[in-house]
Amino acid sequence: MARSSSAKPPSTKGGSHTPPKSKNNVKQHDDYTSEGVQDNDIFLLPVSDYQVMLVLTIVGAIVRLFRIYQPTSVVFDEVHFGGFASKYIKGKFFMDVHPPLAKLLITLFGWLAGFNGDFDFKEIGKDYLEPGVPYVAMRLFPAICGIFLVPTVFLTLKAAGCRTATAALGAAFIIFENGLLTQARLILLDSPLVAATAFTALAFTSFTNQHEQGPSKAFDASWWFWLVMTGLGMGITVSIKWVGLFTIAWVGILTLIQLWVLLGDTKTVTMRIFAKHFLARAFCLIIIPATFYMAMFGIHFLCLVNPGDGDGFMSSEFQATLNNKGMQDVPVDVLFGSRVTIRHVNTQGGYLHSHPLMYPTGSQQQQVTLYPHKDDNNIFLFENQTQPLDANGEPINGTHAWDNVKNITENYIKDGDVVRLYHLATHRRLHSHDVRPPITEADWQNEVSAYGYEGFAGDANDLFRVEIVKKQSLGPIAKERLRTIQTKFRLVHIMTGCVLFSHKVKLPEWASEQQEVTCAKGGTLPNSLWYIEYNAHPALPPDTEKVNYVNPGFFGKFWELQKVMWRTNAGLVESHAWDSRPESWPILRRGINFWGKDHRQIYLMGNPIIWYTATLAVIIYVLFKGIAVLRWQRSCNDYSNVNFKRFDYEIGTSVLGWALHYFPFYLMQRQLFLHHYFPALIFAIMAFCQIYDFATARLAGVRGNPIVNKAGVIALLAISAIVFALYSPLAYGNAWTKAECNRVKLFNTWDWDCNTFLESYDAYSSLGATPSFSQTPQPVAGNKQPPVQQPPAGNNQEAPNAGISGAPKFEPQGQRVIGREERVEYRDQDGNILNEEQVKALEGKVEFKTRYETRTRVIDANGNEVEVPVEELAAAGVAPPHPDVQGANQETKQLVKDDPIPQEASSSKDGEKEAERSIPKPASEGNEATV
Repeated sequence: MARSSSAKPPSTKGGSHTPPKSKNNVKQHDDYTSEGVQDNDIFLLPVSDYQVMLVLTIVGAIVRLFRIYQPTSVVFDEVHFGGFASKYIKGKFFMDVHPPLAKLLITLFGWLAGFNGDFDFKEIGKDYLEPGVPYVAMRLFPAICGIFLVPTVFLTLKAAGCRTATAALGAAFIIFENGLLTQARLILLDSPLVAATAFTALAFTSFTNQHEQGPSKAFDASWWFWLVMTGLGMGITVSIKWVGLFTIAWVGILTLIQLWVLLGDTKTVTMRIFAKHFLARAFCLIIIPATFYMAMFGIHFLCLVNPGDGDGFMSSEFQATLNNKGMQDVPVDVLFGSRVTIRHVNTQGGYLHSHPLMYPTGSQQQQVTLYPHKDDNNIFLFENQTQPLDANGEPINGTHAWDNVKNITENYIKDGDVVRLYHLATHRRLHSHDVRPPITEADWQNEVSAYGYEGFAGDANDLFRVEIVKKQSLGPIAKERLRTIQTKFRLVHIMTGCVLFSHKVKLPEWASEQQEVTCAKGGTLPNSLWYIEYNAHPALPPDTEKVNYVNPGFFGKFWELQKVMWRTNAGLVESHAWDSRPESWPILRRGINFWGKDHRQIYLMGNPIIWYTATLAVIIYVLFKGIAVLRWQRSCNDYSNVNFKRFDYEIGTSVLGWALHYFPFYLMQRQLFLHHYFPALIFAIMAFCQIYDFATARLAGVRGNPIVNKAGVIALLAISAIVFALYSPLAYGNAWTKAECNRVKLFNTWDWDCNTFLESYDAYSSLGATPSFSQTPQPVAGNKQPPVQQPPAGNNQEAPNAGISGAPKFEPQGQRVIGREERVEYRDQDGNILNEEQVKALEGKVEFKTRYETRTRVIDANGNEVEVPVEELAAAGVAPPHPDVQGANQETKQLVKDDPIPQEASSSKDGEKEAERSIPKPASEGNEATV
């Protein structure tokens, strides 16, 4: 009996099926050759097919490259991916949750065009033209990937056995899909990702076609070529984003099905041949992708050799491999009198630090913080709780009493020793007491300060016990006494029993926004763990044993970075203004506001016709499969029909790709966005085209009539092109009118703002004489806030670290912004302002919708209000809302992460800001990253 690679085996019950007698009769095989399969080698297509593909590619290039220079300012995630290019060119290490391939290629295009890395891509709306940034060249790489996607989908459908008209329909859907167009015109990663995913699908579909033709094609040149290309495509895809793991899962599942079919062919597949099939796939689909993936990180490490804002996420060993981050070998033995720097293990290894600034609250003693850089204020001296004795048995007083000790071994600091830490720069000792810290005002936290003065003997609150954590320390000696770098230890306060502790909570400006250090009762081990990095003692001889960080090598750095990327990616759980959940993607519920300026807007929005037909294809197949399984259970013998079997397997392959690129997002609690659906959308589009091909060209009733297939293609192309044109201003950032915008805004959840646009196209021509400016609408927190008297540069200072920044602030030429005021007004449907009593009466009865407005009041030098024409202010334009302040999707799950100790989760607002800034993520995810 012939074997098939269909998802469901032929039924063994009921009578046999006799194929219809026609020129399309299927030959029966006695090996693993699949029935109804022809050789669809894409290198052997008719010339007319290549001509059609070329025309489609040219059209795709025109659509992608049209006005690619527009807009001439930073758009959405260009803030981050453009910024990464700057850091690559400068060689400054950064941390991102995505693998480096696409970012490296974006950098290459910019570098070849003369980009020197000086532009920082700091905020949305920042101008490209004045500093001369070659942004068009950098946008060109995603655009090329978008163009490449057109012939790739065409050839994939041809390799799957579709007619030329059907393949052209699939390619045209790619051309006229507004969302794919938007992504392909900007410095973003999703266009390269989708292109790589499609290339992998092409390669594996072509390989599957060779495999299904049986033993005659096994191990020949075409078979090997497409298997190697599949592995290379998998490596490329996963090297752009980890979404490529879903593509690997798709290939892996279908490969297991192939191996299962091979194992069942006992006539032509011996165990030796099966082993060859297995090893060939293992090499091409595991070794090649893994090698390519690691090679990209090798290039990544070669480019980023200097310290940068991302090295704080890495271990000290990793940081020591960067330029100027290494250190000289230091003595390994730590003893009383040693001058040391003490580093925190868990929160990116900051140094225990103090400086001559006092806490404004609590004890008002000297501050103790965690500081990320090397500094003289990080140096402490280890003192014993008692002074050393001289030859006469008298105590030697003074801080330097241990400098001339004769018996060094007696002064080693051992597990359980009680010590004092003397801050050399300010002559105060590390100190704690039963006073709440200035920020984390929790009962289980005590303040840590520096207390005393030069010559002061100290008090009992200066005493700490050294508690070595043996499981974390390296080597038997380091488990018994303090050793530089090798010993991990805790410092337990003698008087209160709390342990020296630090966490991702940032102190306010009065402490230079350094990290908080406290003494915690029951603090978690990672956050109370410390080690000594620098060590010096006058009594140690020059030939004393020394130590340094162990170079982790490539594999050590590679594995550490993977773990940091995973943890950071899993931690992107904050709500975002434009996030969405997976259940909303197939129905195109909402998009993403990318940019807005000069009464134009870029909004990520799919083509509804293409989107809904793709979703319909998935629904059709699910219904088909459900009915087919029921009929198979009832012995209806449908699977003996070749067309039925091929429909199940071919469309099932595409729907499986859709499912594997879609359903895993339901398991993620992190931020998610519409663009995460694009790889799944490609598979859904191909599934629709395959279903259309079966319905119009492969079933018995329409097989000989190509008019049905071609007429349907023309109709679908015309509709999709028209809808594409209607929504294209949102993709290109073109001029649009309010009326046209409102006419095509079918759902309230399509939340671009039609009020952004002018009343007519003629009004746009008058903008040329008006200097363009933009501003970021201010967040409304629900309560009135006093005016903020500060220069505009100081407003929203933390936007670069928090994620996508707003556009430049509104500041007309020759005028200065001296204050901003935010307030909330409640209005009824007619615009009348409601008072507090009216609002309270309406609560629970009506739904309040939020609308953000910016109103400008101009005053002269004497403080008198100046009337400015409304038209002049209206010409200003409005940038997209800052992602942290409005429109946050309430469906996004909120998680608080840092320490498992409950109290820390609600420590303070400053702590939350620090936790947010410490996670480097591209803007569209957690305000700095995308999947």
